[in-house]
Amino acid sequence: MRLFHISEEENIKTFVPRKPTRDDLKDSPPLVWAIDEKRMVNFFTPRNCPRLTYHIGPETSQEDKMEFFSGNDHILIIESDWFKRIQETTLYIYEFDSKDFYLQDDIAGYYVSEKTQEPIHVHVIDDLFKALADRNVEVRIVSELWTMRERIINSTLNYSLCRMKFARK
Repeated sequence: MRLFHISEEENIKTFVPRKPTRDDLKDSPPLVWAIDEKRMVNFFTPRNCPRLTYHIGPETSQEDKMEFFSGNDHILIIESDWFKRIQETTLYIYEFDSKDFYLQDDIAGYYVSEKTQEPIHVHVIDDLFKALADRNVEVRIVSELWTMRERIINSTLNYSLCRMKFARK
């Protein structure tokens, strides 16, 4: 299994565990976060870009497959205000040795480690839309995310809501 950390910062040499800021993880020890290869595309945007991503999971109904997909089985939805910023962003994909990581969230593909990590390789992506297309991710651009959010959270899809505090109200 391959695990990654995605950042706009280049030349990170060491990842030191940090205390999670999410309320549901407030009792967790300090952690280094990583994402698996399948879900890493959920982070092929600038850090604060609000986005909805979803894909077919084992519990996804046939009705939801018909309603939410038009060919690709992984969708990333962004607000139109972020299109240009995504075109201009370079990301650094830090790859980790997975031996010290354990699964934190299966649907999101999050893995965590309580140990300091050093990347074993760094990949650079300077064309995010091409990188998404190369991985068969369909990008949808909308004026606002909240309407789609309601539909997604009430579906049988596997989904991720990222940086929604920055979404247009």
